[in-house]
Amino acid sequence: MRDLVVSLPSDPGLRGAVGPLAGVEFVEWDLDGPAPRRRLDIVVPPYWGGNRRLSALAEVEVELVQWQSIGYNGLAKYLPAGVPCANAATVHEASTAELAVGLALAAQRGLADFVRAGDAGAWQGRSLPSLADRRVLLIGYGGVSRAIEARLSGFEVEITRLARTARREANLAGDTVAVHGLEDLHACLAAAEIVMIGVPLTAETTGLIDAAALAALPDGALIVNVARGPVVTTDALVAELRSGRLRAALDVTDPEPLPGDHPLWSCPNALITPHVGGDSSAMLPRMAALIRRQVAHLRAGERPENIVLGG
Repeated sequence: MRDLVVSLPSDPGLRGAVGPLAGVEFVEWDLDGPAPRRRLDIVVPPYWGGNRRLSALAEVEVELVQWQSIGYNGLAKYLPAGVPCANAATVHEASTAELAVGLALAAQRGLADFVRAGDAGAWQGRSLPSLADRRVLLIGYGGVSRAIEARLSGFEVEITRLARTARREANLAGDTVAVHGLEDLHACLAAAEIVMIGVPLTAETTGLIDAAALAALPDGALIVNVARGPVVTTDALVAELRSGRLRAALDVTDPEPLPGDHPLWSCPNALITPHVGGDSSAMLPRMAALIRRQVAHLRAGERPENIVLGG
């Protein structure tokens, strides 16, 4: 096995979680100054800081860039040609799925309204829809949606799955399930009471949930978006929310950050969190484990996991 040089961002938590590894020299680099070496086997950019930092790799020989997010839209613009980049699949699914289910529960059971009433010292009880017995549509059937499905297993919901192509495959419980293709989008929306979006942002999914798709939903339906904001057409969503016909629980928006005067904030039937789905205490140990596995792959001469660009 060969020795490696791995750059980590100036995050003592991540460095400590990765721990010492035989045959690995760790160096610190946030991609905002000169590279610590002319050759780096693995570069782990900071979790926060944007895609532009990747342009700093143009003068460095790099075998693998290990991105810390699942989403990688926009990276190709700044990643030097031919440099392999892996996304962080296996790192954020648990946290994002937790928030998706939490948003659905909070929206269904009116938690935001109860908190606001409580802030005013008002006891305002009312009957609200359950999560149990609802028809849930998962849009996208990758790691995040599978994790959402697993966490919904005890909630007594009816789940429909939709992805780019129709197929049958095993879910995390080992059951073979049917997945609809995009050609069934509007029909599946028409039958859904809760829509949970977990697709990557691509040319095909940008604007996927547009005015026509929203119009296909029944009155009172709830849209939970933990994917990327541009998957949903914002103006069309605002129009539906303002009319009171639909509801939304959003961890992602378009634009981001959402400006303080944006109309989404004033929609009473919208619950918004600031893109924190993957950012929980579950991230660090999973990110460290992925880095350790990537080190092991390279030292053994194996192909790294999760290559999404340049591979």
